[in-house]
Amino acid sequence: MTHAHEQQEQYPLPAPNADNHDEKSAPILARIDSPADLKDLASQDLKTLSTELRDFMIAQVSKTGGHLGAGLGVVELTVALHAVFDTPEDRIIWDVGHQSYPHKILTGRKERMHTLRQGGGLSGFTKRDESPYDPFGAAHSSTSISAGLGMAAARDLNNLNNELDERHVICVIGDGAMSAGMAYEAMNNAGAHTIGGKRSKLIVILNDNEMSIAPPVGAMSRHLTRIVSSRPYLSAREIGKKVTGLLPSPLRHAAKRAEEGARHAIGGGSLFEELGFYYIGPVDGHNLDHLLPILKNAKAGQYEGPILIHAITQKGKGYLPAENAKDKMHGVRKFDVVTGAQVKAKIGAPTYTKVFADALIEQARKDPKIVAITAAMPSGTGLDSFGHQFPERTFDVGIAEQHAVTFAAGLATEGYKPFVAIYSTFLQRAYDQLVHDVAIQNLPVRFAIDRAGLVGADGCTHAGAFDLAYLCCLPNMTVMAPSDEAELVNMVATAAAYNDGPIAFRYPRGEGTGATIPESPEILEIGKGRIVREGKDIAILSLGPRLEDALKAADELEQQGIAATVADARFAKPLDEDLIKTLVQNHTALITIEEGASGGFGAHVLTFLTQNGLLDNGQCKIRTLTLPDIFQDQDTPEKQYEQAGLTANAILKTAQALL
Repeated sequence: MTHAHEQQEQYPLPAPNADNHDEKSAPILARIDSPADLKDLASQDLKTLSTELRDFMIAQVSKTGGHLGAGLGVVELTVALHAVFDTPEDRIIWDVGHQSYPHKILTGRKERMHTLRQGGGLSGFTKRDESPYDPFGAAHSSTSISAGLGMAAARDLNNLNNELDERHVICVIGDGAMSAGMAYEAMNNAGAHTIGGKRSKLIVILNDNEMSIAPPVGAMSRHLTRIVSSRPYLSAREIGKKVTGLLPSPLRHAAKRAEEGARHAIGGGSLFEELGFYYIGPVDGHNLDHLLPILKNAKAGQYEGPILIHAITQKGKGYLPAENAKDKMHGVRKFDVVTGAQVKAKIGAPTYTKVFADALIEQARKDPKIVAITAAMPSGTGLDSFGHQFPERTFDVGIAEQHAVTFAAGLATEGYKPFVAIYSTFLQRAYDQLVHDVAIQNLPVRFAIDRAGLVGADGCTHAGAFDLAYLCCLPNMTVMAPSDEAELVNMVATAAAYNDGPIAFRYPRGEGTGATIPESPEILEIGKGRIVREGKDIAILSLGPRLEDALKAADELEQQGIAATVADARFAKPLDEDLIKTLVQNHTALITIEEGASGGFGAHVLTFLTQNGLLDNGQCKIRTLTLPDIFQDQDTPEKQYEQAGLTANAILKTAQALL
């Protein structure tokens, strides 16, 4: 992966004053340094800009990799938003941030796009300290409406305190993100929210790329949508409300239903209306002739309260390989622009994700009670292959981790064996359910925690840094971490056989070590680790995949005449107390290693040692190696672990300092 300071070929965009080009003939995108440069562009120029923006984005992502399909689907919407609204004074919040690349290009980051998702470069998501045009950092879904309502409330409080604040707040949220409960909680709040007796104006754009507008209906729909978003219509509607308010209750109710029914016939926004939003749509999200007037009407209108604009878009729009791809090229490696063919990864060991999925399939063939649950990540967690084998026993609940965990708890109460496969960073979102609905009731829910540890280009928002700390403190919880893919297969079998309460196993992103997969998995004894290498001077107790680095460090120590014992903890909870006692009593120093934040495995080892007086004589020095107390930005995983001090060299230096 290329770093930000390294030069990389740029997509050719001649400067306005380049030879043989006057300002009018140069590409429009070359003249765009900020959204202010869009204000005087004619509609046709904005359409041309959209084409250039799409081409530029494709060319850049082909060199860096990243999220492609989502951004391609919002090019026209991004251009329209920045042409109509006055950012950064007006706030545009991109839910998740997968689709924010066009936004980054138009907001002064065009020349840095070749550093996308690289060390020292641009984040793959919106980030507050990266640009004033990113008012809210994202990467997890369904947060935009909550954050936007908070910003709108701050604006309204300013006005209540006679501080003139005319900013607009716009939230762009995808239909997938709408499946999360938090989005509905925010909409429910926004629909009834008032400050100073007035409802807060908030514009929500539903970026719906799962629907299509049938041609016969679409033209009339677009025409009527422009009418119902216009200022005269909104004013007439408010006058009508006042008039109907004087009518007897039955007539008032009938008039309200008639007006809503007319608009629902256009687009069907009854759910949003019930939540208190004024619904506009659906509108073609790729047609600037439709988007621009609607956004201008929404901006200029005096309507009090939240507005929802339902925009229909196509993920991967404008790039045929993406349009034809099953996943619309959502996340891509470097690729050939002409063919769309992605650079193939070097053939190596199978990924931990695949090993988990294959192991779970084998267990499910033997046990019909095993079911699998994912929260909108079937391919990311490997459960797509499980679903091909057992479609009736596979449940994708959408972007709803809280529901996924409690849904699994319900299955467990009825004797099923649910495996909940969720990324470590996303399991954080279901912590209350994990505590209240699973751990307290001691239900045998199995948690397959993917992407544990550092994840490279996705950066701190997707790092699995905290699961050891937040799981190991829970009563009834069993927590495992495999040192390689063979151990992962054993832990899948162990989890399948375990019925005494909740059990979790965490494993990293990427390829395994190349370990031989056992044909007959071993069911591990709960709470028991293993000695991998014996020595007499110093002990290294590793949890998870850092075992390979621990063994490399032991090799280096041996060359210096230092004999190291290396142990694989296997379990973070319950601890192998006998193993820990042996290591402390028979060595002058002990180093614990984990791919997690402080407060996890090493902290529990220290607590055990102090509570049992095993450090009172001071004969054994202890050091715990964990992830640093920072949010680490994107980089290659190798550089991230080097920064974290969890490489073989770092272990070696720690051992040398202790001895």
